[in-house]
Amino acid sequence: MTQAPIALSCGEPSGIGPEIAAKAWRTLGAQLPFFYIGDASHLPADTPVREISDPAEAMFVSASALPVLAHSFPVQAQAGHPSAENAQDVINVIARGVELVQSGAASALCTAPIHKKALKDGAHFAYPGHTEYLAALAGVERVVMMLACNALKVVPTTIHIPLAQVPTTLTQDLLRNTLMITHAALRQDFGIDAPRIAVAGLNPHAGEGGTMGYEDIQLITPVIATLKTEGFDIRGPLSADTLFHAAARDTYDVAIAMYHDQALIPIKTLDFSGGVNVTLGLPFIRTSPDHGTAFDIAGQGIADATSLIEALKLADHMSRCRQ
Repeated sequence: MTQAPIALSCGEPSGIGPEIAAKAWRTLGAQLPFFYIGDASHLPADTPVREISDPAEAMFVSASALPVLAHSFPVQAQAGHPSAENAQDVINVIARGVELVQSGAASALCTAPIHKKALKDGAHFAYPGHTEYLAALAGVERVVMMLACNALKVVPTTIHIPLAQVPTTLTQDLLRNTLMITHAALRQDFGIDAPRIAVAGLNPHAGEGGTMGYEDIQLITPVIATLKTEGFDIRGPLSADTLFHAAARDTYDVAIAMYHDQALIPIKTLDFSGGVNVTLGLPFIRTSPDHGTAFDIAGQGIADATSLIEALKLADHMSRCRQ
């Protein structure tokens, strides 16, 4: 158990966030105290709720009810249909969660999914997503996205850009920075004293000696060589098509991919429901379920809470490692 409860920001209240928050509480209860920041009226009607005024109260309330740190929204959320009037308060809840975790009132921040278009349309949200907003609130220049499950931890070096832009976006500085942030986080937040890092190549067969592209030789290999001289346990560039089977995964603690799908296809194949999105490089712990708002099934009570449950568990583990 952590010294302080975990803060769960409500995310988009017209999505599945409220119902998976309730399901997560029913699964975890007093085992892993967390509190929901949002409007209690958005939660499923059959959810036992206790409004709290101090996050510390969650430690005692969680056994019998979902603790809610109240944040009123202008209009009642309608499942599947985000309201422009609520957009600014979705953003405000995230900022409030950051304040609580930075002050030590919460041990970690877990964020329910937001809908970026709804925030842009309703509140002129200026950030590409959750991660960039959190980095801005924390005053951090760059953070790294990790996807984690029991079978695999993987980090994409480039994220939400067209595949055609990957070779020009991928630089030695970007790769080195990604590796440095990941290495530090594995030590600080996962308790791995000497992280083993595997680096995927960009091209098929890691370029096969230049016959399928020179980026692996000219860009990736020099970064790995330099970090080896600095004491990193690091290998690569490795052919991505042989990097993710069970025997290969036993040889490293994290795999560094060069682009989005190279990272996300293996983890979603291995554990589609249980993957967790982790932001590395922040001065606080942040995790999130690895899915969106799912407007098409919101309010029906059928949303799978597994990813949120795993995100809360991982936030607890990471905060204990950091403590």
